[in-house]
Amino acid sequence: MRDLALAAADDESVWSRAAADGLIIVTKDDDFRQRSFLRGPPPKVTWLRLGNCSTSEIATVLLGRAADIREFADTPMVALMVLTRRT
Repeated sequence: MRDLALAAADDESVWSRAAADGLIIVTKDDDFRQRSFLRGPPPKVTWLRLGNCSTSEIATVLLGRAADIREFADTPMVALMVLTRRT
């Protein structure tokens, strides 16, 4: 969000910018999950259900699921992807 000058932005501003630019919101915030159910895409939301973890753990999960994320991005009517740790 810093790269987009949205570090201090409210959820609506983040949502609007992501929708306008065709971006996927990657978040641990339940508010965006709920918003995706209410509004649908765009934008799409990847909701991280990882609990308390480090940035490097998040990066590992995202990189490990890159193919799934690409498929999600290419599926027009799907609004939400939930990522958890694989056991």
